[in-house]
Amino acid sequence: MNPLSTARRVVLKVGSSLLVGSDGHAARDWLTALAADVAAFRESGREVVIVSSGAVALGRRSLGMSGKLRLEEKQAAAAAGQARLMRAWEEAFAPHGVVVAQALLTPEDTERRRRWLNARATLETLLEHKAVPVINENDTVATQEIRYGDNDRLAARVAQMISADALILLSDVDGLYDADPRRNPEAHHIPEVAKITAEIEAMAGGSNATAAVGTGGMVTKIEAARIATGAGCAVAVTDGATPDCFARLQSGARATWFLASTDRRAAYKAWIAGGLHAEGAVVIDDGAARAIGAGKSLLPAGVIDVSGAFDKGDAIRVLDAQRREIARGLARYDASDARRIMGKKSSEIEAVLGYDDGAVLIHADDLAQRVRA
Repeated sequence: MNPLSTARRVVLKVGSSLLVGSDGHAARDWLTALAADVAAFRESGREVVIVSSGAVALGRRSLGMSGKLRLEEKQAAAAAGQARLMRAWEEAFAPHGVVVAQALLTPEDTERRRRWLNARATLETLLEHKAVPVINENDTVATQEIRYGDNDRLAARVAQMISADALILLSDVDGLYDADPRRNPEAHHIPEVAKITAEIEAMAGGSNATAAVGTGGMVTKIEAARIATGAGCAVAVTDGATPDCFARLQSGARATWFLASTDRRAAYKAWIAGGLHAEGAVVIDDGAARAIGAGKSLLPAGVIDVSGAFDKGDAIRVLDAQRREIARGLARYDASDARRIMGKKSSEIEAVLGYDDGAVLIHADDLAQRVRA
């Protein structure tokens, strides 16, 4: 089965070679066709987030830059080109009444917990309001030492962040081959990868190393697939050269599909349970413990003690009245505010704190129960 047929949330990565023409301008006909396909896909209630390169390529032309650019020149080109990039996307989606919204990210936005939560909340809110987020790396402030370096990895991190069902990497080839198809006419296309093995990595690092232009390549696509599939997201590498590439992929066009290695919800819960250091703890009463056992959120009313110095977004331990750990989750309030609202009804939060950041201390989506032996 084509993973796109059941995907409710999709991340679509577009590289510079597809978006920017040989004249240095945005490929408007290609963009117009892609936007039409995305708009049609969304009509069934599904969501699309776009990760788009192209700012540097568009900006360097407008600034009259040529040849290999120094870091500061790339940053200047990105600053000039980002506005042109967003204008191109806005014009492409305008006939369909679709609002696009810019989001510029750096590695810290997907690697640091609090910034990760803020970025996720922004993207979730945009999707709730039916917008199409268009994401790019913030090249204007990124340095060589602290940057993604390619939008394949950025797209994978975004897919992981928003719990996407599918990540589509539009390339200039139709997937992974066991040899370089440009040099070996006998090369075999790999339609499906159930597990990324050393053999698969060797295909990408050797014969397919130059199978995509730009800063990425097949190696970076394998790396992106490893990140996304580990988060429960299927990944496709497919040829994006034709204007109807997204529609064709939905109809079964040739691609390499990397299958999700786990259920995305289970992957997220496992990450919370074992991948994060707990910065504090809350002790809860028996009623709250039963609610958590039934898959409910943790409300402040059920909390009887708070320990540690955690911030909003940090992982904290959830202890029952006997001080046994029964769950671990991400706090919606910091330790100081958690102490002030513990034992309070959710309706009292704003009166106590002077603001309301939600009715729960830990949402059920961000709560992983501990499985006892």
